[in-house]
Amino acid sequence: MALYSEKVMDHFRNPRNVGIIEDANGIGEVGNAKCGDIMKMYLKIEDDVIQDVKFETFGCGSAIASSSMATELIKGKPVADAMRLTNQAVAEALDGLPDYKMHCSVLAEEAIQSALEDYRKRNA
Repeated sequence: MALYSEKVMDHFRNPRNVGIIEDANGIGEVGNAKCGDIMKMYLKIEDDVIQDVKFETFGCGSAIASSSMATELIKGKPVADAMRLTNQAVAEALDGLPDYKMHCSVLAEEAIQSALEDYRKRNA
C-alpha cells in the first residue's frame, strides 16, 4: 500500500485555493511547534456563506493537502457547516492520512476555526 492516497498526492501537487484574500473578513493562523507547520486561512463571508477561502501553508505535503482539502470542503457553504468541519472529515476526504500525519488535518480544522472566530469578533 502506498504511504499517501492519490487524493493526498493530488492536493499536494495541485493545491486548491492557495493565496491571500486582501479584503478577508476572517483570518486565522495556527501552528504546530513540534513539526514546524504553519497554516493561515483567509475567509470572505457574505450573507453567512463562505464566498471565498484561501490559504498559505508552510509545512509538509500532508499539511498542504489538508489545507487544500479543507478549503474545498467549506467553500460556498454556510458558516454553520464550516463550524462543524472536523479533522476527521478532512482526513476522510483525502482518503486517509498516516497516523503520524493526522496532526496536519487537526491544524486545518484549527485554522478554519480560528478564521471563523476572527470573523465573529469582527462582526460582534
